[in-house]
Amino acid sequence: MNFLKILIALIGTVCFAQKSDADARKALDFEIAELQKKGYFNGLSVAIVNADGKLYANGFGSSDVAAAKPYTSKTIQNIASISKTLVGIAIMKAVDLGKLKLDDDINIYLPFKVSNPDFPNIPITVRMLATHTSSIVDTDVYLNHNYFLKPDQDLTGLPMEYDGQKFIDRKDGLTLENYLKAALTPDGKYFDQKIYTGKPGEFYEYSNTGTALAAFVVAQAAGIPFGTFTEKYILKPLKMNASGWGFSMVDFKKYSRLYADPKSPLPFYELTTYPDGNFVTSADDMSKFLSELINGYIGKGKLLSKESYVEYFKSQLKPENYKERKQNNPYSEYEVGILMSFGPTGMVGHTGGDPGVTSLMFFNPKTKIGRYLVVNTNFIDKEGMRNFFAVWDLLEKYGVGLEK
Repeated sequence: MNFLKILIALIGTVCFAQKSDADARKALDFEIAELQKKGYFNGLSVAIVNADGKLYANGFGSSDVAAAKPYTSKTIQNIASISKTLVGIAIMKAVDLGKLKLDDDINIYLPFKVSNPDFPNIPITVRMLATHTSSIVDTDVYLNHNYFLKPDQDLTGLPMEYDGQKFIDRKDGLTLENYLKAALTPDGKYFDQKIYTGKPGEFYEYSNTGTALAAFVVAQAAGIPFGTFTEKYILKPLKMNASGWGFSMVDFKKYSRLYADPKSPLPFYELTTYPDGNFVTSADDMSKFLSELINGYIGKGKLLSKESYVEYFKSQLKPENYKERKQNNPYSEYEVGILMSFGPTGMVGHTGGDPGVTSLMFFNPKTKIGRYLVVNTNFIDKEGMRNFFAVWDLLEKYGVGLEK
């Protein structure tokens, strides 16, 4: 009799929890949908995860306004600089495999020499690239020769430049290797000595070019293309089957159109330096990656050894390595790991921004709950930004409740 009472009580508790969970999901769906309907971004997707996996994922609005295609948790798009967190994992996987060491001179692996002309005797190391201290910075060359158009698309009425970034014809684009050689070597077609600023290892200077070079070093050390390396050691183990580095690795039918503003579509584009920002994925797939990061943080990850995850999440720099630090932004790179960011409040993750893309992926190291948000439309005013962060705050508000 006592057993029966206990069983009935347990069933009642489970049913109540399921109802509460369903109610919370409906409430979150409604609140995000209401924010999206204000018209500041055409489409977005979100996810909430913990170490056990996905707690919530959904999409809102349109992935293509003209075609009336809905944006869902399976819709894919490029996620900008959040891509760098995968480069960090790839670096540490290469370390685990014995392919390279963090403090190796990158020229051990490169088919062309990379050296700061002002400091030719100071080697640039893998760690410097992974912590944005290599002295390699982004110049106008990056903006003018990096964003190339998807072939065979209708470009009628679409801009060929956005916010200083030019969209170039694919035939004028370069491979990653040729671009890096052209930009970084003194005899390169696009070389400008301004691409090297300061002493290697001395100051933090965020570098897309440096990240792309780090990925190329991994590929050279491993003897396979970077996309193949990450597919083998990251995407397949996590079953991120909808994801890849650009159009050739994904199902384009699921790809979202991007927008300069709610009424202005952009052309479909890719990046020559694709590892720094051209990872294409969905909210469903990113929930798997973010959950793995949380597991790695608590010593239970499966992609890397415990030692490599410790290094990945370890603050790599000293205060004197930073020229300035933004203490008022909880998602700024107040400290850095191996292509991983730590905000001043301790949040762990990365931000992203590109033409038509704004993205956030962070987890709270105390609650072990992670959030992901990406939109397919650039903001045109502060109210749009406020709405973006209102969605972000809702994910935090409901996250703890969904976990319980």
